[in-house]
Amino acid sequence: MDTDYILHRIIRRIASWAVYSFFTEVRVIGGENVPLNGPIIVTATHHNMMLDPAILSSAFPHHRILHYWSKASLFVNPVLSKVLYSTGNIPVDRKNKDRQALFRGTIDALSRGNAVALFPEGTSYTEPRIMQVKDGAAWAALEYSKWTRENPEHASQDPLVIVPCAIVYTNKSKYRSHVIMEFGSPITAMPYFDHVLEADEGSRRAAVKLLTRTIEASLVELTINAPDWDTLYVARMARDLLWEDQESLDRDEYVNISQTLVDLFSTPDAAPNFPALRRSLLEYYSLLQSAQLTNSVLSSLPLPRTLDPHQPVALPSRLYTILVLIRDSLASLIRLPFFILPLIVHSPAYVMGHLGARLVIDEEETQAQNKVLCGMFLLMLIYPTAFLVMWAFLWFTPFGAILSATLVWLFAVYHNKLINDNYEHMKRVAAAWRVLIGVWAPKKWEYSLTALAQYTATPIPPANEWITGKPGAPAGGVPPEPPVSPQPYRARRPRSGRVMRHVLRARAEAARSLASFITQLETGPADKRVRASVHLARVYGSVESIASASDTSGTEESSNTFAGWRRAREVVSYLRGHGAKVAALERGIEIEWAAQNSDGDLSSAEDKDTSSLKL
Repeated sequence: MDTDYILHRIIRRIASWAVYSFFTEVRVIGGENVPLNGPIIVTATHHNMMLDPAILSSAFPHHRILHYWSKASLFVNPVLSKVLYSTGNIPVDRKNKDRQALFRGTIDALSRGNAVALFPEGTSYTEPRIMQVKDGAAWAALEYSKWTRENPEHASQDPLVIVPCAIVYTNKSKYRSHVIMEFGSPITAMPYFDHVLEADEGSRRAAVKLLTRTIEASLVELTINAPDWDTLYVARMARDLLWEDQESLDRDEYVNISQTLVDLFSTPDAAPNFPALRRSLLEYYSLLQSAQLTNSVLSSLPLPRTLDPHQPVALPSRLYTILVLIRDSLASLIRLPFFILPLIVHSPAYVMGHLGARLVIDEEETQAQNKVLCGMFLLMLIYPTAFLVMWAFLWFTPFGAILSATLVWLFAVYHNKLINDNYEHMKRVAAAWRVLIGVWAPKKWEYSLTALAQYTATPIPPANEWITGKPGAPAGGVPPEPPVSPQPYRARRPRSGRVMRHVLRARAEAARSLASFITQLETGPADKRVRASVHLARVYGSVESIASASDTSGTEESSNTFAGWRRAREVVSYLRGHGAKVAALERGIEIEWAAQNSDGDLSSAEDKDTSSLKL
């Protein structure tokens, strides 16, 4: 009964506060695919530690109670058992060889028409694609189907369905980023098992594997999957250049747009300048990460050519332009008095969150969790203290308690309403002055290309030891990821005066190369095709069946795989139709002058080798 889940509701409310204080928005797509009643198994992606179940529970459609697996040994203590059941946990004895006993708690929850939430990947990790989907959800579905046949009088009247759920982050470790939670088409479990419930163990295992592959294929369709890190980084950088204002990118189409770009940059023969384009996009992405800047902030900076120290501009004009920049900075700071009190009150939480993230600097999937936990810990001290202080001023009266609680709540809402705009303005002002210092700095301050190399190689996250099995092609037609060697983390940020010209030069080169690349796709042969994920190819292109050989137990077995393709012109039209600002790239970059060196020349990615010989 719902009244049995008091602790679950309390924890879900706290989780909701934590989620919506850290992220700007949780966009829920496909909520109509979640049944209002009846037994369901939710199979969700797991790439952000504790925040995944927090987001799933707090934003789940119809506010249904979700049950999560916990170790059966935790339920031995009667007091702890009541607490765990009240929070929605169900026992799972993983050491039990009897699957009916293993899933007894799951079967009991499903038989009462409840929802069970699982993370079939088995662990939280940071990779460019879905690496593994385990069989636990499929086995639970099979055992429940078997139990309902044997105990029809105790089973739910509604059929069991499996609902795939993808939790996608625009930047999972960054404060005030966005979350897209999408539910796929429900999968009815019984058709997979109806003919094997009474069959031998081998037939049941085959049915479980088939259902697991179906779940994996659904999760792949709902997420962004790249063959390797470089391709993912290149696609991200191209997306940021095409949608300079990140708020203009439709969150409902975020995954499909991102996957389209991943597929496009997985086609080596897409255009003649493809290798140079990948290099320039990777270099720009790496420099932005090193300098802790974003393309959206750089593109919003008002840096006219009169600021160029190498141009013969009259001093009054140059001073006037600098005064304009100062004016814009002051205009951004005018709003500070309206935000200064929330900023001061919440600053301990900001600092603690930052320090918490630094404890796991090489684990991106854990950084946001630490930020939220450390920040919430401080806020749970700050808000009660503020309440008690205000209540004390009101002589601890009942009316004073109500008024103090209301004011604290309004203060928290006020902070969340103002934080995004103030945060963006602060980043913009800081970036503007960093750029100004960088372009006016003496030439001798700039990094040589040799010294710059450490900032142009984006570190690869370390491998997760809990990911098992060999890397293979996922169920979306994406080629396998080649082996990579993790790069060490760069803890020290480069100095603005030494790196900023390199950042702006890389930006100009990346934008120019991307504009040329898109032009070549549009003006190239009409029948030119590029790679596409199978699910996108079925909608926008074509799918081909490819016979391949797979090694199974030492024997070669023939199997069919699929390859997806889309017309190059259709891909460009698709991107334009969803808001890509290709024309902005073609018009050039307003602050391209800032990328020039002291001689007035704009270095290109192709000139690196020659330039390095001069240093």
